[in-house]
Amino acid sequence: MWVYAHIFFIMVITLTMIKTIMQIQLDDLSSSAVKQLLEQHHQDMLATSPPESVHTLDLTSLMQADVKFWTLWQGGRLAACGAIKLLTSQHGEIKSMRTHEDFRGRGIASILLDYMLSQASELGLSQLSLETGSMAFFKPARALYEKHGFEYCDPFADYELDPHSAFMTRQL
Repeated sequence: MWVYAHIFFIMVITLTMIKTIMQIQLDDLSSSAVKQLLEQHHQDMLATSPPESVHTLDLTSLMQADVKFWTLWQGGRLAACGAIKLLTSQHGEIKSMRTHEDFRGRGIASILLDYMLSQASELGLSQLSLETGSMAFFKPARALYEKHGFEYCDPFADYELDPHSAFMTRQL
């Protein structure tokens, strides 16, 4: 019985430590770490997609009133970011989801996406959609969204059918 109590105690300490060193915040995009991560995101999109199929938002666009931008910090380091652009009062679009390369494979994107889904509900949204790449490079992103209940859909908002894009949506 002592062994089980000890294991439980270690698990509680570990979960508490993880909880205290991970912070998700609404961000103003002023930090150099955020700007650098977004620039890496944009450069990767340009390297993997034709320019006409790159739909990243620049800093000015991410700072608009119709965009909510969050960052996830772990141990004082930027681990990931993501945004929701309001398309209508009921429909939002996920933008600029990016995990820093040092934090990939740890479930960080899943944690941030869960948080963003809860925030979308608090904003009164009933639907979230997104555009991501259709190439192999984007397979992990598509798998993440599928895991969180997103389904493939037709282009939405101002998007047009594009062989380099995959469109997904989810009701909240």
